[in-house]
Amino acid sequence: MMKQTIRGLAAISIFLLLQTGCGTVRVKQETAKAPIVVKELARSSQSWDGALLPAYPQGQPRVTILRITIPAGAQLHTHHHLVINAGMLLSGELTVVARDGKTLQLKAGDPIIELVNTSHYGINHGKVPAEILVFYAGVTDAPITVVEPD
Repeated sequence: MMKQTIRGLAAISIFLLLQTGCGTVRVKQETAKAPIVVKELARSSQSWDGALLPAYPQGQPRVTILRITIPAGAQLHTHHHLVINAGMLLSGELTVVARDGKTLQLKAGDPIIELVNTSHYGINHGKVPAEILVFYAGVTDAPITVVEPD
């Protein structure tokens, strides 16, 4: 489990580094015991439902990284995110359901570019906990997620 988490963090970190304007990754190949492999997991200007991502908020940037564990059979409260966020399902399976009924099925290793300003929830229909690692690009003193009343 720890190796999967480390691989997931490394993959997401490399993904973020390879974004336009973030520089390049340089490794001395002779120090590696195996070839360095970089696999792009996701790149988009749209969330998973096809909506264009909004502009980044104004203010002092604050990056938040959350590891969220959703027990088997559990459903998250309906919520929406105020900022751009992306993640990867580390283990288990998860179904994300948007306000308009669109759904996204995730299995371990799948990336997601989340919905912004659109109500949705996640549900774990699986038999094991689902763990997702999510990176949020927000600003200080502003929430990243708003839970909606039931």
